[in-house]
Amino acid sequence: MPSVKRDYYEILGVQRGATEQEIKSAYRKLALQFHPDRNPNNPDAEEKFKECSEAYAVLADTEKRELYNRFGHAGVGAAGPGGGFDATVFQDFGDIFGEFFGFGDLFGAERSGRRSRSQRGADLREDITIEFEEAAFGIEKKITYRKHELCDHCHGSGSAQGKAPASCRTCAGRGQVRYQQGFFSIARTCPTCHGAGSVISDPCTNCRGEGRVVQQKTIDAKIPAGVEDGTRIRFTGVGEAGVHGGPAGDLYLVLHVKEHAFFERQGNDLYCVVPISFTQAAVGTEIQVPTLEGEHTLKIPEGTQSGTILKVRGKGVPVLNGHGKGNLFVEVRLQTPTKLTKRQRELLQELQTISQVENKPQRTSILGKMKDMFTQA
Repeated sequence: MPSVKRDYYEILGVQRGATEQEIKSAYRKLALQFHPDRNPNNPDAEEKFKECSEAYAVLADTEKRELYNRFGHAGVGAAGPGGGFDATVFQDFGDIFGEFFGFGDLFGAERSGRRSRSQRGADLREDITIEFEEAAFGIEKKITYRKHELCDHCHGSGSAQGKAPASCRTCAGRGQVRYQQGFFSIARTCPTCHGAGSVISDPCTNCRGEGRVVQQKTIDAKIPAGVEDGTRIRFTGVGEAGVHGGPAGDLYLVLHVKEHAFFERQGNDLYCVVPISFTQAAVGTEIQVPTLEGEHTLKIPEGTQSGTILKVRGKGVPVLNGHGKGNLFVEVRLQTPTKLTKRQRELLQELQTISQVENKPQRTSILGKMKDMFTQA
């Protein structure tokens, strides 16, 4: 008596309403468990592998699954390991087995034929150090570096002048070789020509068959205003030349910004500390403070305390690839004189006699300082 076929959903262990992803996940597990390469000389495992593959071939196809749901095995009688698998299902198998066993696209390789020998060139990195002001306002610099360029003798072909690549003997020019894996015949990329179908039998003497030579190159690099330490700028297509006609890679310029003598930068804002005298703080005054664009007149309000932070709008660093600038924050610190003349001492002693200050500890929270900072701004 002929054997009765098992239900496809039962074979894969999923419900009839299972999603496409649930069906694929179930098949992955079974394929991994029963694949002939993992079960050599095990007919039972091979038979189960064929069974779950047949079930997946039907349930993974929307039209076949609908016919199976309506008419059972009779609706998909052509489906089976003997001849019902279509290219879409084979492609799914190739993806799955490639993940498990490293075969790559088992059936896609058969469809694609020869693979191009061309490869994209590698990306390059150059590090440069720039001044603080150069980072703030931008600059153009000439960058010199070494890279692979196309050989001007063979124009990148790798073959000697007047010579052409020869057909690969390993794969007979097909770019693929076939191996038997269980009951599957699997096409893999040729290890000799790497899928190109041809090999260089008479290499160029200038580049030794590589098609590229190392040369020194110089580019004009425009560094925009507002860059920071560690900024990477990409220059497209000026990296390593591609192999056998492939596109060139990119060049990444990594910036290292020197520290400034007295400015500190946070984002687009600048910070600095400026000393003032007791009298300037007490009665108020105007002082000249440095900025990246020259000196700026800053008003010190009467009664300013040491540590007060004053904001100067628009005197920070330009916004990178944007509009506007950050701000400059100036912290004023009272400077106590260490050497006094006789007249200075007399005046300060006279001021002390008429000034009354309670020398009691005071507590100022960090939040209070922040409020003071923005009140004074």
